[in-house]
This record gives sequence, structure tokens and C-alpha cells, in this order.
Amino acid sequence: MGDTTVTTTEGREEAVPQPVTAPARPGPGSRLRTPRRPRLWFEILLIAISYWTYSLVRNAVPEQRGQALRNADWIWRLEHQLGIAVEQSVNHTVNSVTWLIVGMNYYYATLHFVITLAVLVWLFRSHPGRYAATRLALFATTGVALAGYYLYPLAPPRLMNGGGFIDTVMVHQTWGSMASGDLKNMSNQYAAMPSMHIGWSLWCGLTIFALASVPWVRVLGLLYPALTLVVIVATANHFWLDAVGGVLCLCFGFLVASAWYGKVPYALPRVPGVSRGTATVPAPGRAARR
Repeated sequence: MGDTTVTTTEGREEAVPQPVTAPARPGPGSRLRTPRRPRLWFEILLIAISYWTYSLVRNAVPEQRGQALRNADWIWRLEHQLGIAVEQSVNHTVNSVTWLIVGMNYYYATLHFVITLAVLVWLFRSHPGRYAATRLALFATTGVALAGYYLYPLAPPRLMNGGGFIDTVMVHQTWGSMASGDLKNMSNQYAAMPSMHIGWSLWCGLTIFALASVPWVRVLGLLYPALTLVVIVATANHFWLDAVGGVLCLCFGFLVASAWYGKVPYALPRVPGVSRGTATVPAPGRAARR
């Protein structure tokens, strides 16, 4: 292989070796896009800095109260026109069941962070080849949400003038939303669009459904964002359309991750360096077994 024959003046054929073309080395951009095993210290630092930056930017957005209330009135009128303005009914109905609404207050305040971090840890341990791409989808989702908070300030239903909504955290004196009670000055109360409770919970749900091997766990993955949708409405923290905004942000996040890595994050190899089949790509500097 790789040799050709030529005829000499004596009529004999001699083999002339042809240069073997060395395989092209991937460029720097390709190396960045290749899934690599995540490093624990780097991921902890990255997540901590990213969340700190997200909170800082979100809370630094000017609290444009007047515009936020006008936008809330417009959203409420639009939902009436579309026939989906049921938030007030859900809010009042669930609030009448004390144990249920108290549970939802704590759900809203805690699971948003706990489950998202738990899914990240699970990805890190069980799906290292898909971790970076799936994490990028989450980060891109959150990043574009910041633009929404700045460009479209929106008051939650519980803060509407004359909306008739119940602030369930205030009424039941529970430790709940960062935007209610004693913690209200620590968070921008007019950053309701898009809902990152929906963006993050749907990211968790899709990730669990796509990668979990146990059927009932996959079902729970789908139920999580559905229940979160009920919670954000029942506690009067969001409109239905805020949830739509969260879904659109998540679509953007997955488009960014898919464009960067060349395929949907869940379709990447489970372990870095291992193809979807059975062949193993040798590590740099090591000879491949023949």
C-alpha cells in the first residue's frame, strides 16, 4: 500500500515509495469543541462565579417599577384576550389549602437551586462526556434571560395594582421567595420575564428524561417542570407567558450548545474519547492498539 510501479529504461519495474500523508491535526477550535472530562475544582469555581455574576447583574438591572407594572397590566390583558388568564383562580384556589400552598412556597424557594445542582453533579459523575455541552446549554439559557430582565421589566402578579392576587409568602409568613417579606430588598422584584424557574426546571427535566435509565426516574423528570409551572402560578410569582419566555430561552441555550459541539448535548458520547459505537479514540501520545 502506498507504492506505485514505474518502468525503467531496462524495462524493469521498480517500486517508488509514495509519501504517506500524515493525518491532519485538529486546530485549536476543534480541541475546544471536543468533549473533555470535566475537572471538579474548575466546575465548582465556574458555577460559583457564574451564579454570583448572574445574581449581581440581575439585581443591578434598574427596578423600573412604573414600566414593570404597565407591562404586567399588558400581559394580563393579553392573557384575557387569549383566554388563558387563569392565574388568579389558581392562586386563590391553592391558597385556600394551607398545607399545600405552604409546601409550594418552600418548593419555589429551594428546589430551583437544589435539583439543578443535583442534576449537574449527576452529569459530572455519570455522563462526563455530555457534561460540558449540557452545562453550556444551561449557562446560555441563563445568560439570555439577563437580557430579558433588562429589556422587559415585568412585575409579578402579586405586585400588580388592583390585580387581586395573593402574595402567599406574606400571608402565610413562610420563608419563601427572595422577592417577598424580609428578603425583598435583596432581589430585583421586577425581573419576572422570563421565568428561570421554568427554564432551569425544564433543563433538568429534559436532561433526566434523555439520560436516565430507570423508567420511573424519567417520568419524574418530566413531571418536575410541569409541577414547577403550577407552583410559579399558584404562588403569584409569574404569569403563564413568563413560562413561555423561559422555554424560549432554553431553546436558545440548546441551539448555542449544539452549534458549539456539533450535535445535541445528549447525543455526545457518555465518556470523553469514546465514540457512540465501541471504538475507542486513543489519547494523544499513546499508540493505538492494532
